[in-house]
Amino acid sequence: MGWFRRRYLDLLGSIYIYNEHRGYTSIDRVLEAVRVRAPGDLALIAAIEKHRADERKHYLMFKRWFQLQGKMPLRVDRTCGHIDRFVEIMFRRTIDDLDTRAIIAEDDQFEKLCRVISLTEQRGYKQVDILLRHPMVTGDKVLMKIFRIIEKDEPSHWAPYEGWLKANGKRDPKWWERAIDSFIHSELLFLKLPALFLNPWLERCTDWADAHDPAEAKASPMPALV
Repeated sequence: MGWFRRRYLDLLGSIYIYNEHRGYTSIDRVLEAVRVRAPGDLALIAAIEKHRADERKHYLMFKRWFQLQGKMPLRVDRTCGHIDRFVEIMFRRTIDDLDTRAIIAEDDQFEKLCRVISLTEQRGYKQVDILLRHPMVTGDKVLMKIFRIIEKDEPSHWAPYEGWLKANGKRDPKWWERAIDSFIHSELLFLKLPALFLNPWLERCTDWADAHDPAEAKASPMPALV
């Protein structure tokens, strides 16, 4: 039982640290688009900047959690990234291949991106609520503190994107967009997570994901975990 729990938490932390890093580095692209589309909307820009800062903070908390255990995260890739999969399905290309200029220029593309981000963040909030009551998680005090901080931060993350959609008369997500979100979550939970759990050849990362981030990002504050 001890090994099973350690393996589960190891994978959980590895998937989260991947998604948090992917989150704040992807938001940099969103900020670029918003600053061009609406340079005078300082409230929207500030809200997205806070979202970016929170994602970075969450990444650092998971990084510290692994450091306290004296180990690196398991090597997971974009197939375990919720936003990665959502973007690939909705835009038919990876996040790295998204044409930021095209998204800036085409209103419907930016609108679509806002809905994708909003749904992803709402999914994250629901999942954290589940994990805070999960018997595998509740015994880890540091992990519980991390998830409580995420739970507090999360609602402000989808607010700016929903706010932009409503302010510009855009529609709410349709049933099929919500179905895609549910499919991605189920795919990870019932297919990818078990496959990774049982993979004896799954290696650990040899370097932290933020090793090549800009120097100013490395100065981000992080709440004390212990």
